[in-house]
Amino acid sequence: MKNSLTGDGKPLHIPQPIRSDGAGGPDLGPRDILRDIENPDMLVPPTTDAGLMPNMKMSFSDTHMVLNHGGWSREITVRDLPIATTLAGVNMSLTPGGVRELHWHQQAEWAYMLWGGARITAMDQNGRNFIADVGPGDLWYFPAGLPHSIQGLDEGCEFLLVFDDGSFSDLNTLSISDWFAHTPKEVLSANFGVPASAFDSIPKEQVYIFQDGIPGPLASDEVQSPNGTVPNSFKYSLLAQPPIKTSGGSVRIVDSINFPASKTIAAALVEIEPGGMRELHWHPNNDEWQYYLTGQGRMTVFAGNGTARTFDYRAGDVGYVPFANGHYIQNTGNCTLWFLEIFRSDRFEDVSLNQWMALTPKHLVERNLHVGPTVIDALRKEESPVVKYPGFTYYPK
Repeated sequence: MKNSLTGDGKPLHIPQPIRSDGAGGPDLGPRDILRDIENPDMLVPPTTDAGLMPNMKMSFSDTHMVLNHGGWSREITVRDLPIATTLAGVNMSLTPGGVRELHWHQQAEWAYMLWGGARITAMDQNGRNFIADVGPGDLWYFPAGLPHSIQGLDEGCEFLLVFDDGSFSDLNTLSISDWFAHTPKEVLSANFGVPASAFDSIPKEQVYIFQDGIPGPLASDEVQSPNGTVPNSFKYSLLAQPPIKTSGGSVRIVDSINFPASKTIAAALVEIEPGGMRELHWHPNNDEWQYYLTGQGRMTVFAGNGTARTFDYRAGDVGYVPFANGHYIQNTGNCTLWFLEIFRSDRFEDVSLNQWMALTPKHLVERNLHVGPTVIDALRKEESPVVKYPGFTYYPK
C-alpha cells in the first residue's frame, strides 16, 4: 500500500504495528491511519505494557455535541469512559451574552475557565448570594444542591466543568425553566402571589442554554442580600497562585486548604516542559481524572503483578488513573504540555517514588533493587513533581 497524501500535498507517513525489536507485522487491511498516528503507543505498545487493563483515555472530540442558541456543550461520563466512576466532565462554550440558565445539581460542580470571561451567580441554603466575573485560569465551585447560573461576557467563553460523580449528566440537571413548565400555573400563582396570567409566556420545556444580551458592568448586576454574601468565595484565581517551580516545569495545587469552598474536589495544574516528565508517583486518596489543555503527552500506568499500559494524549483529551496505581507522564512534543489532575477529595495528595526511596534506609533499597551508589546518591528527600533530565529526546516509534 502506497503512502497517501495529506491536505497540503505532502506524503503521509503510515505507521505500522512493528516494534524496533522486530515484533509485529504490517497492517495492510482497512484502518484509520490518522487515529493510529495519534495513538502510537496503542499501535506499537512499549515492551513494558503487559496484562489486561481498561481504557483510560477519551477525547471530547469523540463525544456528542449539544448545540443551542447561546452556546454548546459536550460531556464525558462513565457512559463514555467506564473506568471513570468518581468524576464526570462537561466542556461548555457560551456566546457573548449566552446563558447557562438558572439551575442546580445533585452533585458538586468544579470549573476551570479555558478562555474568555463569564459572570457567575449563586445562592447558598442560608440565602447568602454570590455574584462574580471569572476569566482564563479562574475556578469556581458550587456545592451540591446550590442554585447558580453562568453567562458569557463580551467575547464569550469556554470552560471545563467537573462533577463529583462519574454517572452525572448535564442533561439531567434541575433547571428553573423545566420546573416552571411542569408546575400548574395556579400553583405558581399561589407561590409568588401574582395572577396566573403572569406565567402565560413561560417556556414549555427546559431551556438549558439561551441567548441574551451582554451583561453590563459587574456593579449593575449586584443584588444585596439581607443575609449577606457567602462566607467562602465560590471563585479562585488559580493562575494568580505562585507555582511550585521544578527542573522540568511547574505545579499549582488547589484544594480545600487554599480554596475553602471546594470540599469535594481537589486539583493540580501541571506544566511539563519539552524533555520533562511528571515523575513516577501515585495518589493515596482517590482516582485521578485528567484534562489535557495544550501539547501532547504519554502516560504509562502500572497496576501491579506486571500489568501496565501506555496511552497518548493531546489537548482536549481526558485521562484516568485508578486509585493508587503508579504512573508517570512524559511530554512527547516540542511545546509545553499543560494538564489538570483532578480528584474527588478535599485534599490533593500524592506519593513520590523518588522521595519514598530517599527516606527509606539505604541498605533496604540497595538490596531490594540491586542498585548501587549511583542511584542511591541521586535520590531526593524533597519531592520534585516534574523532572527533566539532560539530553532527553522523545523519539516516536
